Amino acid sequence: MSTVTGSTTSAIASAVATTTASANATVQAAAQSIISGSTNSSMDTSSLVSALVNAKTAGQAATIAAEQTADNTLISAYGTLSAALSALQAAAGPLSDGATLNSFSTTLSGSGVTATASTGAVAGSYSLNVAQVATSQVLTSAGYGSSTNLASGAATMTLTVNGKSSTISLNGSNSSIAGIASAINSANDNPGVVATVVTGADGAHLVLQSASTGASSGISITVNDSNKDASGNADALNQLAVTTTAGKSISSASDLTGTDSSGKAINPSQSTITGTGWTQTQAAQDAYFTLGGVGVTSSSNTVTAAVSGVTLNLTAAAVGTTQTLTIAQNTSAESSAINNFVSLYNTLVTTMGSLTAYNANSTSQGVLIGDSTVNMIQNQLAKIVGSGVGSGTSKSTLAAIGITLQTDGTLSVDNTTLSNALQNNQSVVASLFNPTNGIAAQLDDSITTYTSSGGLIQNRTDAINSELTSLSNQKTTLTAWQAQLTSMYTAQFTALNTLMATMSNNSQYLTQLFGGANSAGALATNKK
Repeated sequence: MSTVTGSTTSAIASAVATTTASANATVQAAAQSIISGSTNSSMDTSSLVSALVNAKTAGQAATIAAEQTADNTLISAYGTLSAALSALQAAAGPLSDGATLNSFSTTLSGSGVTATASTGAVAGSYSLNVAQVATSQVLTSAGYGSSTNLASGAATMTLTVNGKSSTISLNGSNSSIAGIASAINSANDNPGVVATVVTGADGAHLVLQSASTGASSGISITVNDSNKDASGNADALNQLAVTTTAGKSISSASDLTGTDSSGKAINPSQSTITGTGWTQTQAAQDAYFTLGGVGVTSSSNTVTAAVSGVTLNLTAAAVGTTQTLTIAQNTSAESSAINNFVSLYNTLVTTMGSLTAYNANSTSQGVLIGDSTVNMIQNQLAKIVGSGVGSGTSKSTLAAIGITLQTDGTLSVDNTTLSNALQNNQSVVASLFNPTNGIAAQLDDSITTYTSSGGLIQNRTDAINSELTSLSNQKTTLTAWQAQLTSMYTAQFTALNTLMATMSNNSQYLTQLFGGANSAGALATNKK
């Protein structure tokens, strides 16, 4: 059964009528050619065959072509409708799942700290004082000749970080500073140590840095090298043994200050080392700061556990500063999301209006005028946005937040009312866009039934594509029939042309023999 709508039926009929009239005119011309051929000596067989085949098939060919055009136009129209629905669904998503309406913004009054808020954040203001940031440990060895091997024979080095160890094998040919660095970096079980070579005036230095920050990121090295030179001296590799001791756990700001046995001021929270072959150029330590008067310790400068739903990123620039962290409802993002939702809803309404438009003064109407699928979508979506959420005294409507339904089916936003609702009446906004039966959630569910695989639009386009397949098969059959007619007519008119040529020759012979209107003929001449 045809899927062509009433708005395209007249166009198909007009195309067929025009094509048929043209074919009939061609047949008349062909008939005149036959008459001409019967009174003369030649006939254009190819033109006659083409005219007759066209007359036989023009109407059907025009019908097929017109219906194919109409069906392809319908598929394009449904594609336009589906795209507009999908765009609205994408805009409704952040409103239906709470991602936007539960969003918060963060501001800091100072520098050196950034903050981002996510799900779970709550509005609030906190005093933030950063005493120290988390750092990784950096160890620098003494200087050695760049080509000097620190081991004279087989030896091993075991590096340990936070309970994880890796052992590398060395010998008299791969134990230069560069060779050791390469072995550490390429170890499959590297415990989190990055090795580099820094060459200075006093030679090549091996520099080790723990990959992570925090008090537990200290590096310890055990060397297993019993080799000795001819003088009985142990290999220089043994000088790279070192033990790192984590600093004091921080429970208050007072744990960050102290003195050593010589009375020198130190930070007890920093790591210390035991070993003569290394200099600790940066100690491993945790970050420590107070937030709202509460002390917080973190092994990382990216802090997620201090405030629910908020991530803090600390840098050294913040150390010693006091600033204010403010977390607030992100009404700007919420307003933008709601306005985008309204804009795309209006785009959908306008699109459907264009596809179903009726103009009494024009023969050109909307492609989907009278289409039941579009009518159902229009009615369903209008009902959702117009009905609100809830019932009775607890019912919430879009008008309460400044969104009103216009006579043309579009929505209008009063941003002053919307802003006031977002700032002072979040409960109504939350009710309207709740994830269970909120307006955006209802629209999302409805649109899914229209655009999903097996949905209304898909079923409609499947039916049209099925008809296009049928029309294509009909066209193939018609083409084959045209070929058969061409072959048949060609044979018939070729024979007719031959017969007419023979008859013409015979007529000329008889005229020459018996004479005609202006000739006595050969027989009459001979009698004389």
